[in-house]
Amino acid sequence: MTGPAWATATQGPPRRRARRLAEQWPMILVLALIWCLLWGSFAAGTVVAGLLLGALVVAVLPLPALGLNGAFRPWPATVLAARFLYDITTASFQVAWTALRPGPVPRGGVVAVELRPAPDVLFVMTAELSSLIPGSLVIEVDARAAVLYLHVLDLAASGGPEGVRAQTLHLEERVLRAFASHEDLQRAGLRPAAAEAGPGEGA
Repeated sequence: MTGPAWATATQGPPRRRARRLAEQWPMILVLALIWCLLWGSFAAGTVVAGLLLGALVVAVLPLPALGLNGAFRPWPATVLAARFLYDITTASFQVAWTALRPGPVPRGGVVAVELRPAPDVLFVMTAELSSLIPGSLVIEVDARAAVLYLHVLDLAASGGPEGVRAQTLHLEERVLRAFASHEDLQRAGLRPAAAEAGPGEGA
């Protein structure tokens, strides 16, 4: 094999992997988020390890594209992570108190929550984060209608069905503000704040 042909053959796979990493950054972020959630930590080391693991998986395995033309906004993503950890901590204490306190068993129930129009990956992310909060569990999804069905342990403590819907929609809004494109935010009826707008994302 001649020199130029050999160089082309050896440089092809690395270039393809680099291109795949550039095209699949939403998948890398999702895998990193799943990694952090599995460890229950958003510490810097855990996030970096999740990103490296996600990049390795995407580089080695031919995963299909997520079809997300999104964005990554550091401040809204930080708000999403911080509020998620707060919600997990608060809900854990509430569930523990519900289990230990004397009195009648709290009334639970299933609440249907209609979400905003959003890419499938962000719809799934909202559903997964909702299920990870103690006291609530997504038992069914209707992706076509963008509806989540959540079983809530204590409806009264959650503000009733309307309170559950409001909390879930606030969670979805934080997800969209962190990862949705400007066009998807507009389609969802959300206007990005000036601090959230990235390059090329105007008012």
